[in-house]
Amino acid sequence: MRHASALALAGALSLTLVPRAALAHCDTLDGPVVKDARAALDSKDVTPVLKWVRHDKEGEIGEALRHALGVRALGPDARALADRFFFETLVRVHREGEGAPYTGLKPAGTAVDPGIAASDTALETGSVEPLVKLLTAEVDRGLRHRFAEAAEARTHAAESVEKGRRFVAAYVEFMHYAERLLLNASSAASHAEQGKPAEHAH
Repeated sequence: MRHASALALAGALSLTLVPRAALAHCDTLDGPVVKDARAALDSKDVTPVLKWVRHDKEGEIGEALRHALGVRALGPDARALADRFFFETLVRVHREGEGAPYTGLKPAGTAVDPGIAASDTALETGSVEPLVKLLTAEVDRGLRHRFAEAAEARTHAAESVEKGRRFVAAYVEFMHYAERLLLNASSAASHAEQGKPAEHAH
C-alpha cells in the first residue's frame, strides 16, 4: 500500500513537471505498442496486439493487419508503407480507447516521461524499489519547495495588499499541489483494495 501511494503521488507530480510533448510512450516507434505490432506482422497473428485495444475494436485491428500483410507482399517499399499503416492504425485506436488524442507516430528515441521509463524498467527488472525512490524524492522536493514559499510569504502577508496577494497565490499553489497528490494516492489505494487496475496513459 505504501508503494502504491508513493507511485500515485509521484505520478501526479510528474504531470506538473514534464512537458506534455514528452509524456507520450505508446505512440513512439520504439514503444511497447509498436513492438507488439512488429511481432504481429512477423507472425501474421493479430493476437499480440489485441490487449492494446478495446474488445469492440478487435475487428478493426484484425482487418488492418490483413490489409497490411497483403500489401507487404508487393515489395520492400510497399512493406514499409504497410507496416507504417498498421502501426498508425493500432496506436490511433489504442489512444482513442484511453480517451487521448492521436497526434501521429513519434520517432524512436523520442523523450518519454521519466516516470514511465522508470516504470518500464521496474517491470523488466522485477524490482520497483528504484522507481519508488525516484518518485518519492520528487514528491518530497515538490512539497518542501511549495511549503517554504507559502510559509515565507505568510510572514509578510500583513505588510501590504500586494504581499498579501503573494501569500494567497503561494498558499493556493501549495494547497492544490498537496490536494492533487493525496487525491491520486487515495485513488490508487482504492483501486488496489478493489483489485482493479488504475487508469493510465502511456
